Amino acid sequence: MSSPLFILRNGAGLTIHKHFCHPKTMKKTLLLAALGIFFAVVASAALHLFLPLPIGDRNAEVEIPKGSTFRQVADIFAREGIIRNRMVFLIMGRVSHIDRKIRAGFYSIYGSMNLLDLFDVLRKGQIIEYEVTVVEGDSLREIASKLTQKGIMPEDDFHRLAVDRGILNAFAIDAPSLEGYLYPDTYRIPKGMEAREVIGMMVARLRQQFSDAMRDRAEDIGLSEREVLTLASIIEKEAATDEERPLISAVYHNRLRKKIPLQADPTAVYGIKSAGERITSDDLKRKTPYNTYKIQGLPPGPISSPGLKSIVAALYPANVRYIYFVSNNDGTHHFSTTAEEHAVAVRAYRAKRNAEVARRNSAENSDASGTHDSP
Repeated sequence: MSSPLFILRNGAGLTIHKHFCHPKTMKKTLLLAALGIFFAVVASAALHLFLPLPIGDRNAEVEIPKGSTFRQVADIFAREGIIRNRMVFLIMGRVSHIDRKIRAGFYSIYGSMNLLDLFDVLRKGQIIEYEVTVVEGDSLREIASKLTQKGIMPEDDFHRLAVDRGILNAFAIDAPSLEGYLYPDTYRIPKGMEAREVIGMMVARLRQQFSDAMRDRAEDIGLSEREVLTLASIIEKEAATDEERPLISAVYHNRLRKKIPLQADPTAVYGIKSAGERITSDDLKRKTPYNTYKIQGLPPGPISSPGLKSIVAALYPANVRYIYFVSNNDGTHHFSTTAEEHAVAVRAYRAKRNAEVARRNSAENSDASGTHDSP
């Protein structure tokens, strides 16, 4: 049915024809208009979602500070030219619930990414992280070098913090430094993490491993956390096989009980030589606070970062009477109860070492002569 037609005449004698829409037709028109607007918005949003980000071929590195709201994140991305439409970004964040929590840190944004990729990165919290592995037996010197190589902190800053009494007290460390308290493990360290937080992460990992049962055991055998870690660090530097850790631990426990100097070679070069450098007789004679050839009992603190196996060995030494051990020159050791037995083992070690040196020198001379033509 057609719409009613009304004829009006104005004062000038002109006739005006006016159509009035039927209510159903009006609703249909409004519905179509609303649908058109809706689909236009959806099409625009879809366009924003799938188009590459407007940063061209360049890669951007953007920092989201701690405590940032999602609106502040939108402002940062808009300012850096990462997103085209701030409102679309905010709406999509609300719809996807990403707006509820954003991980702080540095994000790598690539020109090939679209808005969906960006939201996926935000949802997963894929910030820039550096992987650092502290291995069993690493000292502060090695750890500092690794952190510096990754650009996490300068070596000087690390060494300064390692002996800072305020930091040591904050982490309840009763030792001269952080040595031995940075647990050997692989860490993923976010870019921009403060040095104190990095240290805290490593100390926290140690405390997670050093269980309440271990603390009870330490108390039972009369050792503090520092003393356990100190003994474990020496075991870590001496032991090459897991089977020998409890035996080496027993030697030191027996010496401590009998008040015999520990005479652990690695303590003589702590803070003086790097790992792997040869220890000489002059090193053993040097007076330092850590040299157990010159001091009685344990050093004032650990000499390296001990692993869990060495910590357990320090707490649970083997039930043996050994007082001495010497290298077999193959990664294992010969253990002795008396000085006489030890003297025989030392002579055997020296003979084996001298034979190995002679064999190596002979091989080198043979190789050298083989490089010349015969006359």
